[in-house]
Amino acid sequence: MKRVIITGSSGAGKTTMAAALAAQLGLPRAELDALHHGPGWVKRPEFEADVDRFTAGPAWVCEEQYYGVLGGLLWERADTLVWLDLPRRTVTRRVVSRSLLRVLTRRELWNGNRETWRDLVDPDHPMRWAWANYAKKRSSTAERLAQHPHLTVVRLVSVRHARDWLLSSANYSG
Repeated sequence: MKRVIITGSSGAGKTTMAAALAAQLGLPRAELDALHHGPGWVKRPEFEADVDRFTAGPAWVCEEQYYGVLGGLLWERADTLVWLDLPRRTVTRRVVSRSLLRVLTRRELWNGNRETWRDLVDPDHPMRWAWANYAKKRSSTAERLAQHPHLTVVRLVSVRHARDWLLSSANYSG
């Protein structure tokens, strides 16, 4: 477990899991949203080059996102996939709570970007995306796994399962 991608629907906890796992294993981590979003939510032109450079390294952890832009790059370079395959009600509750909190607190996310009330009605907003694409994300993950049999897969199906696995991974010695 040296090159790890964390996948799941919006709200599944990919960023939280990636940060915790990287800290436990002493691996570098890149947050793909931070690399992707420039000021004004505009895609940074360096995004693909930054991800390519980071994942060319021998050890890392990141969220599995932006397949439409990156193609199979993360899947091909990873040795482990942690799949946060949580129930729809869990990811929906989490993504709605997270989004509302971000709007209310005006917390800066990446490069000066903040969520606004107007963002919540955008069809591509993570809240709407998580609900509308839940089943599609699960099936595309299963399809990609079939295309990448080299990956060690850790499929976590509940919050408790994810928490217990993370605690047990602290004892991983490589």
